This record gives sequence, C-alpha cells and structure tokens, in this order.
Amino acid sequence: MTERIFNFSAGPAVLPVPVLERAREEMLSLPGVGMSVMEISHRSKPFQAIIDGAEGGLRGLLGIPEGYRVLFLQGGASLQFSMVPMNFLAEGGSADYVITGSWGKKAVKEAKRVGATSVAADMADSGYNRIPAQDELKLDAGAAYVHVTSNETIEGVEWKGEPEVGDVPLVCDASSDICSRPVDVSKYALIYAGAQKNLGPSGVTVVIIREDFLAKGREGLATMLDYRTHAENGSLYNTPNTWGIYILNLVCEWVKEQGGLEGMYQKNVEKAQKIYDAIDATDFYRGHAAPEARSIMNVTFRLPSEELEKKFASEATAAGLDGLKGHRSVGGIRASIYNAFPPAGCDALTQFMKEFERTNG
Repeated sequence: MTERIFNFSAGPAVLPVPVLERAREEMLSLPGVGMSVMEISHRSKPFQAIIDGAEGGLRGLLGIPEGYRVLFLQGGASLQFSMVPMNFLAEGGSADYVITGSWGKKAVKEAKRVGATSVAADMADSGYNRIPAQDELKLDAGAAYVHVTSNETIEGVEWKGEPEVGDVPLVCDASSDICSRPVDVSKYALIYAGAQKNLGPSGVTVVIIREDFLAKGREGLATMLDYRTHAENGSLYNTPNTWGIYILNLVCEWVKEQGGLEGMYQKNVEKAQKIYDAIDATDFYRGHAAPEARSIMNVTFRLPSEELEKKFASEATAAGLDGLKGHRSVGGIRASIYNAFPPAGCDALTQFMKEFERTNG
C-alpha cells in the first residue's frame, strides 16, 4: 500500500505530512552534517541546536514563563506516574488525585506504591463521562500536589479549564491534548506529556516543571528518576531519543505555521464538531461524554450493539478509515483526531457513519 489512509489511532498517532516529508528528505543526512540525526552525537553542536529548537518551540507555543524548565525524558507518561510521587510525595505527606478516566486510575495506582494518596474526586459513578464541578472536589490544603489528567483518551472527556487548587501545586498529565489549545502554564507546577499524540513519535516525554517545585524534590532518589538530574544536564545526562526530539522540533514549527495554539484550537474544534454533529443527528449513535466535557481530541461513541460496533470498525478499516475500534477496556468506537489529523478525514468518517446507519439501522 502506497496511499496514505485516514489514521484515527489514539497513539502513536498521525503526524503532519510536511513533517514526514522533511524527515524523509533529511533521513540520510542532516543539511551540512553528512549524517542522519540518528547517527550524530547527542553532545554535538548540530544536536544541541535541535534540542534547543525543540525547547524554544514549546516555550513559544505554550507561552512558558520564566522560572520553568523543559525536559525531554523517556519512559512515557507511564513512568511519570511513578516519578511524580517519587520526587514530590514525601514520607508522611499525601497527594490528591482527581480521577476522570482510565489514565487517572493508573496514575493514582502507581502513586499509592510510593506514599499516601487521597482521591479528591472519582467520576466512576458517571461511567467517566464528565469532569467534576469545583464543588465536587474534596481537596486537602496541605496536599503535596493535586494531579489531574487533562484529557482522557479512552473515555473521551476533557477539562475545559483548570480546577481551583489554592496554593497546592497542580500536576497534569497532558499527554493527549498538549499543544491542541492555549493553556496558562503558570497555573501548573508540573505538566508532563508523551509525545506520540500531538508532538511527535513515541519515545519522548515532555516535562514542564516550575523551578521552585523542582527544588522541593526528595533527596536520595535513583539518579535517572530524579528530575534534577535531567534539569541540571539539559536532558542530556544519558543519550536521549535524538530522532524523536528532532521530529518534535519540526512539529512545533508546523504548529506555529498553523496559527499557533489559537489557530490549532479553532481547527480542532471544527473537526470535532463535524463528528459530534453526526452523532447528535440520530439515535443510532450515542456519544459517551457529556456534551460539556466532550474531548476535541478523542470522540467516543457507541452503536446499538457490540456486534454492530465490530462491523462498523471492520468496514471502516476496509474503507481506509483505520484505528476506530474503541479501547479494549470500554469497547465502542473512538475517533482520535489530534492536531495533524486532516479535516477531510472527519468528512470521510461522517459520510461513512451516514451510510452505515442507512444500511444497518
């Protein structure tokens, strides 16, 4: 197969075609270097320019204030589930976790291995189809931090703003919606995100951490699990994912060309609305997330039966619409439409939905 199909996968996810084309052109030799980015030393001047460009791109897009460090780590968000409490959940302390879906549950599970946690809200009773209101949060003013997941890829729910947490540091897993919309970084002590949805290929994890929070890290940690190790060494303590950081740098340039995060957000809203309109136009499809909590990154919905859902996903794949099967833990259908996903793919999906209902409704 040589033609590109529409990739609705939740991650690794679709990348911008211009980025892929440039990476193909530079695969064998970076301009003026004579080697691939996968071959050059991570301590060379050419790679330093790449990692500096990636950091500068993120700082520019997100408006990261002074007093924050940007780190490029490995291990995905799953390692961050452990690193955050290891660094900041001191003995005798406790951290608050807001659980809005499957990834929030995994985060608190790992934190419990390290120390005491308190569930400030758990939306299980709603089937994880909404975000808690401020008055539903049971927050501890003395907590080490409050952890939230800004967008739950599996359930398709997304925070539309930040919870009010007072002076307690706010920590966010933003893996699936980072750089999809403007965000006030100054409200967070730490933001982490796997790159493989909106920022690049798998293998790179971005951590944005406020310096005063960084300084509160526990002593005596294993070297590679201590954020200060990576901050003090410019993310170059060990060999980083040079290829992933190179692609991330190109993706940041591409997002800037789309009008930055404000322009990207408008495009993402328009794409998602096309699919939500198709869902709302009929009783054949049923959206999972409450309207006020609907994700613009992951559109989740059900059909009248699991048998029809399997048929839908199978026929969609055959029609060039791949990756629509819902996560194995919840079933249903999930259309992941990250930054690089083209509007034409949303149009193709809505047309497929109409035809599938006509022949199976």
